[in-house]
This record gives sequence, C-alpha cells and structure tokens, in this order.
Amino acid sequence: MEVRDPVHGSIHILDCEIPVLEHRFFQRLRTVKQLGFSEYIFPGATHTRYLHSIGVMNIASKVFDKIFPHLALNSEGQKLKETLRLACLLHDIGHAPLSHTTESVMPTLGELGLDKRYLEGENLERQATHEDYTIKTITDSSFCESLKDAQSKFGVSKYQIAELISGNTSEPNYFTIDGVNLFPILHQCVSSEMDCDRMDYLLRDSYFCGVSYGHFDLDWIIDNLELCEIESSGYLGISERAVATFDDFLLSRFHMFLQVYFHYKSVCLEQMLLKYFSETGDEYSIPADIEEYINHDDHMLMKVLRASENIWARRVIRNAIPIKIFECFGEEHIPTLNNLESYLKAQSIPYLKGSSKNRLSKYYTSTTRDHISSNSLKVTRKIYGGTKKTYTNINEATDLYEKFSDSHEVNRIHCDWSELNQGQQSEVLGIISQ
Repeated sequence: MEVRDPVHGSIHILDCEIPVLEHRFFQRLRTVKQLGFSEYIFPGATHTRYLHSIGVMNIASKVFDKIFPHLALNSEGQKLKETLRLACLLHDIGHAPLSHTTESVMPTLGELGLDKRYLEGENLERQATHEDYTIKTITDSSFCESLKDAQSKFGVSKYQIAELISGNTSEPNYFTIDGVNLFPILHQCVSSEMDCDRMDYLLRDSYFCGVSYGHFDLDWIIDNLELCEIESSGYLGISERAVATFDDFLLSRFHMFLQVYFHYKSVCLEQMLLKYFSETGDEYSIPADIEEYINHDDHMLMKVLRASENIWARRVIRNAIPIKIFECFGEEHIPTLNNLESYLKAQSIPYLKGSSKNRLSKYYTSTTRDHISSNSLKVTRKIYGGTKKTYTNINEATDLYEKFSDSHEVNRIHCDWSELNQGQQSEVLGIISQ
C-alpha cells in the first residue's frame, strides 16, 4: 500500500500496518486538524493529524536506515525499526480536538486507568494529557487488535511501542543489541529537540499554511545523524559539519512559532475556548472511557460550541477576537505589562493574555540552560586517522538556545476596547505609553 503525500511523495505502508491505519481509533485523526484554529488565519491549514502521523513514520524509517544500516537484515533490528515506525505513527493517536487547550477538560490520571507500569511516580490526581490517552489507546483499548499482524511479523510489543512515546522503559533488554541499549536514541527519534515529529510538522505546516518559514534541509540532516555510544547506551548525534543545518532547523521552528503557531488570532481563540470550558462546567468534557473518546473530534466539539449559549463559545464560532492593546518582546517592557494587568484586574475589565514564555522549547529554557540532560542531542567530531569520535552536547555547538530564551519572550494583552469608558481608555493609554 502507498500513500501519496504532498510533502514527502510516495510513502510505503507495510501490509501488517494497514489494519492500524484502517482502525477507527486512527481514522479519528482524519477529523482532528493538525493546527487547530490556525485555519482561521491560514485558510489552507486544514491538514490533519492523520497524514502528519504517516509522515512522521516515513521520516523515522529514513532515520533508522541511516543510523543503523547494519541492522537491515537483522531480525532484532527489524523488530526495533517496526517498533519505532509504529511509535511515530501513533504518537498523536490520543490527541484531543482542536488544540491542547481541550486537555483542560480531561479527567484525572486515576480515572483514565492506565496500566500501572506507566504510573510509577505519577500523581493520580493530576489531569490526564493527550500523551496519557495515547498510551491508554495503544496498550488498553480495542485498538490493540490492529497491532496483532505487526506483532506476529516482527515480534513488536505494544508496551514497548508505548514506552518509546512515554520516554521510560521497564524492558531495556528489548532495545539492546550487541550490548548497546538503543532505547535512548529511539526515544529521541520520537520526542526530542530534533525528532521525526518536528521534522515533519515544520515542513508540512509550512506547506499548508502557504509560508516559507518552516523550510530546512531534511535530507542533509538525516544524512548526518549518527549513533553515539556512551556507557553502553546509544544516543542521537549529528556530525559537526551539519551544525549549521541544525541551526537552520532551529530557526525554522523559531520563525514558524512566532509567525504561525503563536499568531495572536489563534492564541486568542485558544484563550476564549479555555474561558468557555471554565465557565460552562460539564457542557463539554473528555470522557475517561477510552472507547467513548473515539467520538471526540473537531466536528463534535464545534457542534457543541455552535449549540452553546455561552458568550465565549459564540465568539469562537464567529471568530470575534478582541483587539490587541499591548504587545512586548523580551524583558524590557515586562513592568509595563504587569502594571497593565494590575489595572485591568482592579477595574474588573475582562482581558486575554498570550505569552510565549517557555513555549519555544520544552527541552531547553532559561531554567535549564546550565543543565542539559544526558540524552540531549550530541555533536560528533571524528578524529582523523582513526575511528575515535568525541561528543559534545548540542548547546555547546550553537548559541541559538541562549538566544531563544527570555530575550525573545512575547506577551500580548487583548480586550474589548470599545467597551471601556473614556476614563479607562485614557488610563490604559497612559500605562502603555510609559
């Protein structure tokens, strides 16, 4: 079976994977848009998490073949490759409708009822996330039936597929070949600063939004990926000659974030959706029953919003966004921002706030700049005249992480300006002009 993809061309689907794609749990992703509210600003951005997930799996195959060419005919290698392919294919299968905001109406982790192997050290009272729903779907739902052909052909385990997504394994032997534990590098291919997910969505989102910000040299990056063996574990590395291309990759994501993902209109729509959830109680909520969750897609949520009498639901449907009265970049104008917020609260003036703080990179922020984890991307340098290589963490090879921290923080305030009286408008203008 082949899928014709406008981004990657022809993508080959194995026979044992067809039941996975055809299962109703995965088919749900056809009606969950990749960029949620972004189509209100970029009308072409109607692409779905269904095709994105297939694209991520396609990139994962190319990455695996480049890093592990010696495992092509190895049964254990084929098992790990298929485990990675399925982990990348299914990484978003539990995603909620429209945006991450919908996770605010998910049940507690305890109510979801995950297998205990995924609950070690977890607070059962915390709110579940789409990652939790992904793990539940893969390991404990009717969807599991669709994995039987892949399990039979390659010996893959649904639990290890889920572990590559969650980031922790209870079975390191499953991922160990020739004495090297490959779990870290395979997990990095699923979720890291340069994972297959990001490689796909930057190119895909750029294509469907009709912008050029997300372009980078995918082939060159893949060609320069390497296995780094450190204390009998494998980590993802990139040749030092490709660091400049990695910088382009980071810049692509940075520009896409500011111009597309953090566009003020989509951020406001998410904030209004959050207000709708907080004001209407159980008018819409995500069920703890994983079999009922299959009915929750963008269409269902939009139908609920259209039927609601809540003002925020109506504004979302009408795309009625309050105007932007203040915007600042970096830390210089944070005091003004704080003063404006204090005034609006004191006057009981409803407002919406959007902040990019800690959203550019969940792997590197101002609070982690002095501590990069052991499984961060490595930069490899080959010592000529021999086979020895040296490894350094990626943050030591590029200064873009430092530049992406607080200095590029964006904050915005929106309110219904026309509803303020003349005195309030004058006070606000006085604050923001300081």
